[in-house]
Amino acid sequence: MNIVLDLVIALLLLVGCFFTLLGAIALLKLRDFFQRVHGPAKASTLGVGCILFASILYHSVNESGVHPRELLITVFLFLTAPISAHLMSRAALSLMDNRPPHPKRTPDASQRVVDDDDPAPPERD
Repeated sequence: MNIVLDLVIALLLLVGCFFTLLGAIALLKLRDFFQRVHGPAKASTLGVGCILFASILYHSVNESGVHPRELLITVFLFLTAPISAHLMSRAALSLMDNRPPHPKRTPDASQRVVDDDDPAPPERD
């Protein structure tokens, strides 16, 4: 295989691993729900997308052909990750006590969403 192509595939894998790791760290370290949704939705989608693109590139050059499963995974990843993050954020906004009555007023992102019926103990800071 061509050395340039090997370097491109290795670079895509490194970038993909970096962004996937960054998304996992964002999920663990960020404070409130909206930040925790935003980090993995953006960074992990880009990371897994780079890894899948490296796999597609490797298999297309290695004479084994592009597998439909790689293309389907890529399509479903880029469709489902942003939509699920958007839906989770909308659901959390609808549970907030002080919802904005007017679109010009934005809610406080650091406000905690509390369900009084939930028996789980509150989160510790």
